[in-house]
Amino acid sequence: MASSAMTQPNTQPEARNTPMSLSAVDTQVLDFIHSPQDKDFNALALAVFAQQFELNLPYQRFCQARGQTPNTVTRWQDIPAVPTVAFKELDLACGSPEKIFLTSGTTRGQEKRGRHLVPDLALYHASALGHFTSCVLPDNRRLRTLALIPSPEARPQSSLTQMAEWIMTNLSAAGSTAFIDPQGVHIEAFADAVAQAQREGTPVCILAITSALVAFFDWCETREQQFALPGGSRIMDTGGNKGLRRPISRNGVLQSCWKYLKVAGYYCVNEYGMTEMASQFYDNVLYNRFRQSNEPRYKIGPAWVRTLVVDPETLEEVPPGQVGILRHFDLANSGSVMAIQTDDLGYTVGDGFEITGRAPGSEARGCALMLEEILQAEGA
Repeated sequence: MASSAMTQPNTQPEARNTPMSLSAVDTQVLDFIHSPQDKDFNALALAVFAQQFELNLPYQRFCQARGQTPNTVTRWQDIPAVPTVAFKELDLACGSPEKIFLTSGTTRGQEKRGRHLVPDLALYHASALGHFTSCVLPDNRRLRTLALIPSPEARPQSSLTQMAEWIMTNLSAAGSTAFIDPQGVHIEAFADAVAQAQREGTPVCILAITSALVAFFDWCETREQQFALPGGSRIMDTGGNKGLRRPISRNGVLQSCWKYLKVAGYYCVNEYGMTEMASQFYDNVLYNRFRQSNEPRYKIGPAWVRTLVVDPETLEEVPPGQVGILRHFDLANSGSVMAIQTDDLGYTVGDGFEITGRAPGSEARGCALMLEEILQAEGA
């Protein structure tokens, strides 16, 4: 088991007011996210499961077919997990959605995109900003954000876009900008903003889908251009090799961040998330740097998430260090389904996990495909 119950530094963003629409269980989850210390994850996970069993009828039928109900399940590890593909076929929610997030297009077409119906955004808002702050802004700095992530106008139904918008609104300095909009990807304008930060000596926070960041590196290579961002600048990328026009290793990304931007590897944080989850995972490097830990790089989740690595055949938990498929339990998913069975391969390490790839036969998916979609729409 990869427990993600990391200690939360005192850098939580300002909380939203508790909406009147939240259930009593949702309110307990929101309280857990804001103050996870000394809270009982198992007890709250079982309460969330009971709520979802009562209100989410497709999930109720799934659980009944497996013979696993709130009357029989006593451990969070035994809460029935829904495969991500089910979000393509069913509306899995406990109420009417405040917002519907869609996965990126797949080879099955737009009509088969996964749909995550979120009855209330308060939990997603609290979870996304809380763990981002811990892992990317552990020094509690408010930096100008330069985003190679689609703007809300370009991708209004993207959960990543929603998160980036909240980060730029709630955690960033004035002048923060998204450089992907309905008109396309503006690499030259992004390069101009990087050059401005260099001239001013102002550290910045770059948020990027990995494919767009690599496109910027290629732009720099073609023009023999290199920049030197001020100390304290940092980079968060997400998506990995999916959708890339040329593959690049994680070390290759880190080396390019240094070569073209002079941002050291311990200020480069890779994010792993999915549309079906309200919480995200991040590399632990920057979090560890500010608590003077020399742990190796791996992914960590917030205190309100647990992850199991299970055997692809038996779906039983595998020993630490053995590769299996990742299964996440996210309390912030209280309004839909908290137990998510992914197609992602990985293994446990420390208080988290590392990702090794995708299960054979699984679809390419995720935010990494956004750039490819946008370029296709442009006819590039």
